[in-house]
Amino acid sequence: MRNLHRIIFAILATATFSLAQPRTVGVIVNDTSLAWQGYTLLAPKLNSATYLINNEGRIVNRWTRSSYPPGQSVYLLPNGHLLRTCFVQGSLSSGGGEGGRLEEYTWGDTLVWSFDYTSQNYVSHHDIRVLPNGNILLLAIEKKTYAECVAAGFNPARIPDVQSRGYMLPDYVIEVHPTLPTGGTIVWQWHTWDHLIQDFDATKSNYGTPSQHPELIDCDGDGRNLPVFWNHMNSITYSPALDQVLLSVRGNSEIWVVDHSTTTTQASSHTGGTHNRGGDLLYRWGNPTCYGSGTATNRQLFEQHDAEWIPAGSPGAGHITIFNNGLNRNYSSVDEFIPPVDSAGNYTFTAPRFGPTSATWTYTASPPSAMYAADICGAQRLPNGNTLVCYGTKGNLIEVTSTGQTVWFYTNPVINSGPVMQGDSITDDPTHPGERLNMVFRANRYAPTYTGFQGRDLTPGNFIERYPNAVGESSTRIPTTLSLNSCYPNPFNAVTQISFTVPKTMYLNLQIFDMQGRSIATLIDANTSSGSHRIAFDGKLLSTGIYFVRLSGSGIVDTRKLVLLK
Repeated sequence: MRNLHRIIFAILATATFSLAQPRTVGVIVNDTSLAWQGYTLLAPKLNSATYLINNEGRIVNRWTRSSYPPGQSVYLLPNGHLLRTCFVQGSLSSGGGEGGRLEEYTWGDTLVWSFDYTSQNYVSHHDIRVLPNGNILLLAIEKKTYAECVAAGFNPARIPDVQSRGYMLPDYVIEVHPTLPTGGTIVWQWHTWDHLIQDFDATKSNYGTPSQHPELIDCDGDGRNLPVFWNHMNSITYSPALDQVLLSVRGNSEIWVVDHSTTTTQASSHTGGTHNRGGDLLYRWGNPTCYGSGTATNRQLFEQHDAEWIPAGSPGAGHITIFNNGLNRNYSSVDEFIPPVDSAGNYTFTAPRFGPTSATWTYTASPPSAMYAADICGAQRLPNGNTLVCYGTKGNLIEVTSTGQTVWFYTNPVINSGPVMQGDSITDDPTHPGERLNMVFRANRYAPTYTGFQGRDLTPGNFIERYPNAVGESSTRIPTTLSLNSCYPNPFNAVTQISFTVPKTMYLNLQIFDMQGRSIATLIDANTSSGSHRIAFDGKLLSTGIYFVRLSGSGIVDTRKLVLLK
């Protein structure tokens, strides 16, 4: 009954359409007394737009200038700029999570920097992380031939897919120092390939006993046949306090920690750095069969995503949270565990495997099978102790308390073709079974005090989703001011939808002007009823350029910029 009350409250608080209309997207639950107030950044996976919304689901800012869908992560920088990965569909494909390009946009959606990292032999993918000095860590894959795999001691019987394709794509990490306006310098690297051990071919220099070397990466892994995209890393994060890098290694069902204090030369070796371990693993957790030190009963992770250190200022700081997808377990969970690390960044190894033996906190749906995502997804611990869960395959963002109570629930209303109408159902993606067209790889919420918001206009605008209100049709909630809310899409090619609200019936004038102040079109010049309205503007006969839409009535004038791109 309590959850039903919250759902009713959320609908009443945010509805701009008939209360009889079913609410299928946008904010479904918003418990203002328990949800952590902030601004949520999301990039719909099949669309090139990125949105920043408040807890009511209203747009605070959006970026639409990029020509690429995300590939996959997006972040808001301390200067208020957007840093987004881009899926460029390059010549090298792993079959999941491709990127190949980074773009940085100002708050006003102007491109200020780009970096391309894709070729026939390598490509960036999935995730990035900005370091305190402004450099950027990127996940990447590199091509290794089948012959190189055999030379490294891989058992040919375990890599039939690699033999068939002729190559493997192991992961590595690069650190890029940006060079404006394009490009950058790679200043540090770490490669999986430099830290292999195997017990198949005694003639190779990396021959040994994996269970005696948990700091190395076994070519045989957990005994399964290895795919071309072997490690399949999907998240990277950084601890400034430890100067360490945390990697989510989906293909191994493990997380790995490596030392960032090394030079690139040291990172390719077994010595050097603060811990004198070179680039060998400082810590690993989730699936000890990958280093010959456990069975299926010791396994904790099941092809997970988004391993994150809980930041200072949030309950559980220093712990690690993971979205545990649950393949072969048939339900997903968000797990929090405490790594056995001291303040100097040294990890305790309790033979025969790294601890802990279990998670310290877990969130699952009720019943657990109600949240099962085979791919993507993530989780973020919030400063009030709640956790923002991205149930990405269904496009749902869910804020839960430490007891598992849902206090905020949002369904992404954007599919490949753009925002849907409120009341419409989201269809499944025909190319990805179990996923919907409103997929979201990950979402992050930022505090109102975040430095990137200083000096920014955070006035909430319209909702992302569209509402069935045309000119002459008023909504059930009467707006209090005359307001030109949004133009979508913008930039646009031919047609854009102009949304505005009217507090009472009044004489309105809505016109389009060019850069010289000349009137191009008059869309409304008549009495208009109160409510929320939307009208289409077709600019197919105009040239590429900047235009302005102006709404005026009762002494109030509101103007927005339009960008027409052909």
